[in-house]
Amino acid sequence: MKATITLDAIEGAARAGRVHTARGTFATPCFMPVGTRGAVRHLSADDLEALGADVVLGNTYHLMLRPGVDTIDALGGLHRFTDWDGHIVTDSGGYQIFSLAPRVDDDGAVFRSVYDGSAHRLTPEGA
Repeated sequence: MKATITLDAIEGAARAGRVHTARGTFATPCFMPVGTRGAVRHLSADDLEALGADVVLGNTYHLMLRPGVDTIDALGGLHRFTDWDGHIVTDSGGYQIFSLAPRVDDDGAVFRSVYDGSAHRLTPEGA
């Protein structure tokens, strides 16, 4: 299923709506805790639900480095890795394109890890 957005209200530059995904629907604007590497620090999935969070934001670049795509895949995907049944939104890695000055070519970008200096390729498909 492709995610869709329903616009419910507009007031000036402000908008309110709903995002529909295969997992269900969440309202916008919304509280979106940041789980840079998938999990939100110091909070369990139960804590997030108690706070009313419907969606968690992850960072593609950091997930790619730690724990890594192979680890996430081996554990059954990002939802199983994080024990989060709600929505997960990940960025594209675009911020790192501008801030970390990777080597960019027609196939993607090669980044140096901020953790150990190793090289990692991020492609549009992989993002």
